[in-house]
Amino acid sequence: MSRPSVRQVTSTLIVPFVSGLTAGASLIIAIGAQNAFVLRQGLRREHVLAIVAVCALSDVVLIALGVAGIGALVEAAPLALTIVTIAGALFLLAYAAFAARRAIRPKALEAAAAEKTTLIAAVLTAVALTWLNPHVYLDTVLLLGSLAATHGSDGKWIFAAGAAVASIVWFTALGYGARLLSRVFARPVAWRILDGLIALVMLTLAITLLLRLA
Repeated sequence: MSRPSVRQVTSTLIVPFVSGLTAGASLIIAIGAQNAFVLRQGLRREHVLAIVAVCALSDVVLIALGVAGIGALVEAAPLALTIVTIAGALFLLAYAAFAARRAIRPKALEAAAAEKTTLIAAVLTAVALTWLNPHVYLDTVLLLGSLAATHGSDGKWIFAAGAAVASIVWFTALGYGARLLSRVFARPVAWRILDGLIALVMLTLAITLLLRLA
């Protein structure tokens, strides 16, 4: 029985994996609500492991659903996607308001710094920012599912593995790498700027979601 050649191994294993890795990274490494929350909690060093686990495992589940063909159901259920869009937009608007309040009012910033976020609150926020984002279903489920299908019945799961690795590595690096900026964020003004940017990102995303419904 002949051993597979390097070209065969490359085409059946390496190419789908690298394709999934790059596709997953290109979708996840962007300024968004989820990443902004992970960054902020990483800087505060609060419940980082739990938040990283929730975000990464959610992505793994969504990628698997997309590769399994659930993307077709998402595309065929516009009403469900509309409901998620409205709920996600309202959640983002509320989060933007709290971030803007911290950025504008120094007392609110001091109170937020002194008050620790509970584990349940942090996990629920991470879940909401992930699962109430309609782009997750369009990008992670539908788009990655479609790209994975081009690699065949076996290769699509290797593609999914590459995309999952990209998600796990990114959230881990973002959550635990944030502490490298601790000196910068030792100053209150840095936190005010960060919260101002977070508020702007959340508000922009909420408006974008609502405009999609118009």
